Amino acid sequence: MSDKFGKITIVTGHYGSGKTNFTANLAIKAAKSGEKVTVVDLDTVNPYFRSADFGGLFENNGVTLITPMYANTNLDIPALSFDIGGIFKEGGRIIIDVGGDDAGAYALGRYKKELSAYSDSLEMIYVINMYRYLTETPEEAAEFMLEIESASRMKCTGIVNNSNLGEETTAETVEKSVSYAEKVSALTGLPLLCTVDTTGGQAKVPSPFEAVIYVKKPWEK
Repeated sequence: MSDKFGKITIVTGHYGSGKTNFTANLAIKAAKSGEKVTVVDLDTVNPYFRSADFGGLFENNGVTLITPMYANTNLDIPALSFDIGGIFKEGGRIIIDVGGDDAGAYALGRYKKELSAYSDSLEMIYVINMYRYLTETPEEAAEFMLEIESASRMKCTGIVNNSNLGEETTAETVEKSVSYAEKVSALTGLPLLCTVDTTGGQAKVPSPFEAVIYVKKPWEK
């Protein structure tokens, strides 16, 4: 994984893109390979599926989770309480899960200065899903990426194709999305780092990233 993702990996994407599930898989894979891993949850406003909801999963897999103030409460307050500099000094792999709207991107932008000091080892990943509303076409996905970059004042460095239909995902579902992802890559000028496969390796795609579905809708649990 280290050849694709930096020691500091920022994970962005539209609501429903599956960025939190990707974050969980990336973190757990790294921890199982022996790395020290910290996940920072930057979802701050109206989060539905967020890294803060998976504290037990991360703890059981040796991943440290850092969440914002009021995480997992019924308070809808965009409060941040991170010492990003201190987290970076602890070392290891750091994965930052960013909220899927302008508020989340603005929250990321608050740490632009601290993050810029680590630019040589930092990647900002844009997670895409062709089966989600508002990013169904390559043009829509590319446009939303520009909105994230504008709000955060940071630039994405690579694309992860996470096109899926949750528990209904099949190998064909994943394979059909490759051309879509390649068009997003062409439109944005960013490399397509991998295509996420939650079918147990059944999908025949370039640069597969096999993943487990950790994030499920309430009725799927």
